[in-house]
Amino acid sequence: MLLMILRVAYLLICAGAILAYITSDVDQGATMPTVIQNHKVAAFLTLVAISQIFTVVDLIIRKKRIDVISGIYFGVLVGILLAYLFIQALTPVIPHTHPYHTVIVLITLLAFPYICVSLLLQTKDDFRFVIPYVEFQRDLKSGRPLVVDSSSLIDGRIADVVETQIIESQLIVPDFILAEVQDVADSSDKNRRIRGRRGLEVLAKMQQSVHVDVKVMETNRADYKSMTVDQKVVALAKQIRGGVITNDFNLNKVASVQGIPVINLNDVSNSLRPRYIPGERLQIKIIKEGEGPGQGVGYLDDGTMVVCENTAHLAGKDVSVIVTSVLQSSAGRMIFGKLVYQTGT
Repeated sequence: MLLMILRVAYLLICAGAILAYITSDVDQGATMPTVIQNHKVAAFLTLVAISQIFTVVDLIIRKKRIDVISGIYFGVLVGILLAYLFIQALTPVIPHTHPYHTVIVLITLLAFPYICVSLLLQTKDDFRFVIPYVEFQRDLKSGRPLVVDSSSLIDGRIADVVETQIIESQLIVPDFILAEVQDVADSSDKNRRIRGRRGLEVLAKMQQSVHVDVKVMETNRADYKSMTVDQKVVALAKQIRGGVITNDFNLNKVASVQGIPVINLNDVSNSLRPRYIPGERLQIKIIKEGEGPGQGVGYLDDGTMVVCENTAHLAGKDVSVIVTSVLQSSAGRMIFGKLVYQTGT
């Protein structure tokens, strides 16, 4: 609505200014092109139409990027400044009366702005233009942008991590990740459908959060043709010089090998679980038999698996376990222990 009001106001201002130009020239008898004098109505409509070309271009180019606009703007300014200084430096060697002076000035004014704009556009991700007293986002985010994969959205814990405000970087959700989650949500399998819908709900929740900047990015399909989804995520992270958020073990390894920073939600979750050292005692309920002879398996409140020796016959009962060792990996944490005494029958 605000843009519509702006465009209507621009049209009215253009029409008023053009009308004032035509009528004022006629009233004052000033010099005016003969075509305009003889065809005032047609000239008015033509000039108004020309002024609205910029509105049409604005409507066609819907997505504008402030970094691209800033790069072009500052590139032109710096290029013209350098061209002016270069021309002044050449003036003692090639004076204005020299036959090639005009040609050199023309080429310099054309070449220097192009070189500067091209350089800034190719390196715009390596620096940031700061415009004082102007805020373009809800908050100024720091750090590298992070590409979110489908497993993180479907898992759902990323929304809780975002609410802790420990992630300050912008989160990028590529269109191919969104399409993958939508495919899961439209699956004929009930469980997959539930998980896909949860992923979409998690994305909607993060977009409404004031603690993080979430951007759904459209990508050029030709750039990622014949790639798997994991390869697309890694390629996009390289392109934007960012990192990856995932809980997929394989994607974690592939991205790490290629030098891309990875935040593994499983690692984050494991790092926040209570630390247990050999000799500590735990109270658990034996749920089932383990893989080893006589082993019983129970779980802590946070889901950590506890494997206890000689407790297979105590399934369904509460026992006290003393920790003997802890196995930690990206797939999770396992605690091994031995029975101390039985607390229930």
